[in-house]
Amino acid sequence: MTALKDYAIPESLSGTQIRAARKRLQLTQQEFADLLRVSMTTVAHWEKGSGTISGPVVLAVKMLMEDPGLAARMMIPERTTPLRLLYYYQNMLCTLIDVDDRLQSVSIRNYTRWPQFRAFGNNTDPAYEDYQEFLKSRCFPEQRDKMKLELKRLGLPFYDPLLIVEKTEGRMAEDDFWLKVER
Repeated sequence: MTALKDYAIPESLSGTQIRAARKRLQLTQQEFADLLRVSMTTVAHWEKGSGTISGPVVLAVKMLMEDPGLAARMMIPERTTPLRLLYYYQNMLCTLIDVDDRLQSVSIRNYTRWPQFRAFGNNTDPAYEDYQEFLKSRCFPEQRDKMKLELKRLGLPFYDPLLIVEKTEGRMAEDDFWLKVER
Protein backbone atom coordinates (compact mmCIF):
# COMPACT_ATOMS: atom_id res chain seq x y z
CA MET A 1 0.00 0.00 0.00
CA THR A 2 1.24 3.46 -0.87
CA ALA A 3 1.46 5.98 1.95
CA LEU A 4 1.15 9.74 1.74
CA LYS A 5 4.86 10.03 2.48
CA ASP A 6 5.59 8.26 -0.82
CA TYR A 7 4.61 11.38 -2.78
CA ALA A 8 6.25 14.80 -2.88
CA ILE A 9 2.94 16.50 -2.15
CA PRO A 10 2.28 18.48 1.01
CA GLU A 11 -0.31 16.99 3.35
CA SER A 12 -2.04 20.34 3.67
CA LEU A 13 -1.90 24.01 2.76
CA SER A 14 -2.59 27.13 4.78
CA GLY A 15 -5.03 29.84 3.74
CA THR A 16 -2.02 32.09 3.10
CA GLN A 17 -0.57 29.50 0.71
CA ILE A 18 -3.91 29.13 -1.10
CA ARG A 19 -4.17 32.91 -1.51
CA ALA A 20 -0.55 33.16 -2.72
CA ALA A 21 -1.17 30.41 -5.28
CA ARG A 22 -4.33 32.12 -6.54
CA LYS A 23 -2.54 35.47 -6.81
CA ARG A 24 0.43 33.87 -8.63
CA LEU A 25 -2.02 32.40 -11.14
CA GLN A 26 -3.57 35.87 -11.49
CA LEU A 27 -7.07 34.55 -10.82
CA THR A 28 -9.93 36.11 -8.93
CA GLN A 29 -11.49 34.11 -6.12
CA GLN A 30 -14.39 33.24 -8.45
CA GLU A 31 -12.06 32.11 -11.27
CA PHE A 32 -10.02 30.03 -8.82
CA ALA A 33 -13.22 28.51 -7.42
CA ASP A 34 -14.43 27.68 -10.94
CA LEU A 35 -11.08 26.08 -11.79
CA LEU A 36 -11.11 23.91 -8.65
CA ARG A 37 -14.87 23.16 -8.94
CA VAL A 38 -15.67 24.61 -5.53
CA SER A 39 -17.75 27.62 -4.47
CA MET A 40 -16.28 31.09 -4.15
CA THR A 41 -17.38 30.98 -0.51
CA THR A 42 -15.12 27.96 -0.02
CA VAL A 43 -12.12 29.80 -1.49
CA ALA A 44 -12.84 32.86 0.66
CA HIS A 45 -13.14 30.62 3.73
CA TRP A 46 -9.84 28.90 2.92
CA GLU A 47 -8.05 32.21 2.49
CA LYS A 48 -9.44 33.72 5.73
CA GLY A 49 -9.20 30.61 7.87
CA SER A 50 -6.44 29.89 10.28
CA GLY A 51 -6.69 26.12 9.85
CA THR A 52 -5.20 23.89 7.20
CA ILE A 53 -6.69 22.74 3.91
CA SER A 54 -6.25 19.11 2.94
CA GLY A 55 -7.58 16.70 0.36
CA PRO A 56 -7.51 16.73 -3.45
CA VAL A 57 -7.24 20.52 -3.60
CA VAL A 58 -3.67 20.23 -2.26
CA LEU A 59 -2.64 18.14 -5.26
CA ALA A 60 -4.47 20.48 -7.67
CA VAL A 61 -2.75 23.56 -6.24
CA LYS A 62 0.63 21.77 -6.31
CA MET A 63 0.13 20.91 -10.00
CA LEU A 64 -0.96 24.46 -10.83
CA MET A 65 2.06 25.91 -9.05
CA GLU A 66 4.42 23.53 -10.87
CA ASP A 67 2.86 24.50 -14.20
CA PRO A 68 1.26 27.96 -13.89
CA GLY A 69 0.33 27.92 -17.58
CA LEU A 70 -1.94 24.93 -17.02
CA ALA A 71 -4.87 27.05 -15.88
CA ALA A 72 -4.65 29.25 -18.98
CA ARG A 73 -4.37 26.21 -21.27
CA MET A 74 -7.48 24.67 -19.73
CA MET A 75 -9.56 27.84 -19.98
CA ILE A 76 -12.33 27.87 -22.56
CA PRO A 77 -12.09 31.10 -24.57
CA GLU A 78 -15.05 33.31 -25.43
CA ARG A 79 -16.79 32.20 -28.59
CA THR A 80 -16.02 34.48 -31.55
CA THR A 81 -17.56 32.41 -34.35
CA PRO A 82 -21.18 31.63 -35.19
CA LEU A 83 -20.69 27.93 -34.44
CA ARG A 84 -18.84 26.05 -31.71
CA LEU A 85 -18.58 22.30 -31.28
CA LEU A 86 -17.24 20.70 -28.11
CA TYR A 87 -15.88 17.21 -28.66
CA TYR A 88 -16.02 14.97 -25.59
CA TYR A 89 -14.82 11.57 -24.54
CA GLN A 90 -17.28 10.55 -21.84
CA ASN A 91 -17.38 13.71 -19.70
CA MET A 92 -13.91 15.00 -20.64
CA LEU A 93 -13.70 17.90 -23.08
CA CYS A 94 -11.05 16.92 -25.63
CA THR A 95 -11.32 19.47 -28.45
CA LEU A 96 -13.07 22.80 -28.90
CA ILE A 97 -13.92 23.53 -32.55
CA ASP A 98 -14.85 27.06 -33.65
CA VAL A 99 -16.34 27.33 -37.12
CA ASP A 100 -17.36 30.14 -39.44
CA ASP A 101 -19.16 28.50 -42.37
CA ARG A 102 -19.45 31.77 -44.27
CA LEU A 103 -15.66 32.23 -44.23
CA GLN A 104 -15.05 28.46 -44.31
CA SER A 105 -12.66 28.81 -41.41
CA VAL A 106 -11.99 26.43 -38.54
CA SER A 107 -9.89 26.84 -35.43
CA ILE A 108 -9.45 24.31 -32.67
CA ARG A 109 -8.12 24.05 -29.17
CA ASN A 110 -7.17 20.66 -27.79
CA TYR A 111 -7.55 19.95 -24.10
CA THR A 112 -5.72 16.64 -24.14
CA ARG A 113 -2.28 15.68 -25.35
CA TRP A 114 -3.44 12.23 -26.52
CA PRO A 115 -4.13 12.30 -30.28
CA GLN A 116 -6.57 9.37 -30.11
CA PHE A 117 -8.90 11.57 -28.02
CA ARG A 118 -8.61 14.67 -30.20
CA ALA A 119 -11.19 15.48 -32.87
CA PHE A 120 -8.52 15.76 -35.57
CA GLY A 121 -5.83 13.50 -34.13
CA ASN A 122 -2.36 14.98 -34.68
CA ASN A 123 -3.71 17.65 -37.04
CA THR A 124 -3.61 20.87 -35.01
CA ASP A 125 -4.57 23.17 -37.89
CA PRO A 126 -7.47 21.51 -39.72
CA ALA A 127 -8.84 22.96 -42.95
CA TYR A 128 -12.56 23.50 -43.47
CA GLU A 129 -12.63 20.28 -45.54
CA ASP A 130 -11.15 18.37 -42.58
CA TYR A 131 -13.96 19.72 -40.41
CA GLN A 132 -16.59 18.61 -42.94
CA GLU A 133 -15.08 15.11 -43.02
CA PHE A 134 -15.00 15.03 -39.24
CA LEU A 135 -18.72 15.87 -39.10
CA LYS A 136 -19.51 13.10 -41.58
CA SER A 137 -17.51 10.66 -39.47
CA ARG A 138 -19.78 11.40 -36.49
CA CYS A 139 -23.05 10.50 -38.22
CA PHE A 140 -24.47 7.65 -40.25
CA PRO A 141 -23.31 7.38 -43.88
CA GLU A 142 -25.25 9.17 -46.57
CA GLN A 143 -25.54 5.85 -48.46
CA ARG A 144 -27.12 4.08 -45.46
CA ASP A 145 -29.90 1.64 -46.24
CA LYS A 146 -33.26 3.22 -45.40
CA MET A 147 -31.59 6.58 -44.82
CA LYS A 148 -34.84 8.45 -45.52
CA LEU A 149 -36.54 6.60 -42.69
CA GLU A 150 -33.71 7.55 -40.33
CA LEU A 151 -33.91 11.19 -41.41
CA LYS A 152 -37.67 11.13 -40.85
CA ARG A 153 -37.15 9.63 -37.38
CA LEU A 154 -34.78 12.50 -36.58
CA GLY A 155 -37.23 15.06 -38.01
CA LEU A 156 -34.81 16.19 -40.72
CA PRO A 157 -35.88 16.99 -44.29
CA PHE A 158 -32.53 16.10 -45.91
CA TYR A 159 -29.07 14.73 -45.15
CA ASP A 160 -26.93 17.35 -43.45
CA PRO A 161 -24.09 16.16 -41.19
CA LEU A 162 -24.28 19.16 -38.84
CA LEU A 163 -28.05 18.79 -38.37
CA ILE A 164 -27.63 15.06 -37.76
CA VAL A 165 -24.87 15.72 -35.22
CA GLU A 166 -27.10 18.26 -33.46
CA LYS A 167 -29.88 15.67 -33.15
CA THR A 168 -27.68 12.70 -32.19
CA GLU A 169 -24.85 14.55 -30.39
CA GLY A 170 -22.58 12.79 -32.87
CA ARG A 171 -22.85 9.60 -30.84
CA MET A 172 -21.81 6.46 -32.62
CA ALA A 173 -22.52 2.89 -31.60
CA GLU A 174 -19.99 1.45 -29.19
CA ASP A 175 -17.86 4.53 -28.56
CA ASP A 176 -17.89 7.14 -25.82
CA PHE A 177 -17.24 10.21 -27.96
CA TRP A 178 -19.92 12.82 -28.49
CA LEU A 179 -20.41 16.44 -29.53
CA LYS A 180 -22.16 19.44 -28.05
CA VAL A 181 -23.17 22.08 -30.61
CA GLU A 182 -23.45 25.76 -29.69
CA ARG A 183 -24.85 28.24 -32.16
